[in-house]
Amino acid sequence: MKKHYWFIIITYMILQLSGYAGIKLFSLLNIGGTDVERFAYWTIFSFTLSFLIILYFLRHERHAESRFRGEPASIGASIGWAIIGFFLAIFVQGLAANIEVNVFGVDPGSENTQRIVNLIELFPLVMLVTSIIGPILEEIIFRKILFGVLYTRTNFFIAALISSLIFSLLHGEPQHVLLYGAMGFTFAFLYVKTKRILVPIFAHVSMNTMVVIIQTVFREDIERIMQQMEQLEQMQVIIGGFLK
Repeated sequence: MKKHYWFIIITYMILQLSGYAGIKLFSLLNIGGTDVERFAYWTIFSFTLSFLIILYFLRHERHAESRFRGEPASIGASIGWAIIGFFLAIFVQGLAANIEVNVFGVDPGSENTQRIVNLIELFPLVMLVTSIIGPILEEIIFRKILFGVLYTRTNFFIAALISSLIFSLLHGEPQHVLLYGAMGFTFAFLYVKTKRILVPIFAHVSMNTMVVIIQTVFREDIERIMQQMEQLEQMQVIIGGFLK
């Protein structure tokens, strides 16, 4: 692995582990009135700073995709695959979510997404991190570096499996490993298909942005629908008990 890739991974790890220290630092500097405010401000600051640092390390990586066999897709084809990738990511996410719920009985809710939505409602600027900077960093770390390095040494399935599993676990929701893993495979496919990291970045950013907007704008409608579904399930249980 290239030396600057290690610097990028270390930067990302420090970013992920810096929350508590950031809150304490902003408290000493008297920035923000509550820990929630300090966490929001630190999230915006730390992600932006890490993004700039990582871009600096990648300043000579314009043609890194040449390590794959074949030429990168043309600009037109890349744009087409970026758009297709957005809808493919939505489809795969929905399919994986249905399998989790109907086959494995996993709760469809995501505490991670809910925390993000709550934070965005209080501090809208956090959406810049969750919808744009965060997905870009994840594609650089998990697809460009981790998957890319493994793919040149193994094959697509092994590289996508390992990188997607790590990608899933680092989201802190092991019950949704299938959901995050399926997304990882999708973005890895787009990367290999076009040999341009900007394609899965576009798909990832677009998908996250759509999810956050839906969860934020239509939150009350979604909660009402979920309550109605729970009521219907309870009624089915009651009726089923009478029919036994």
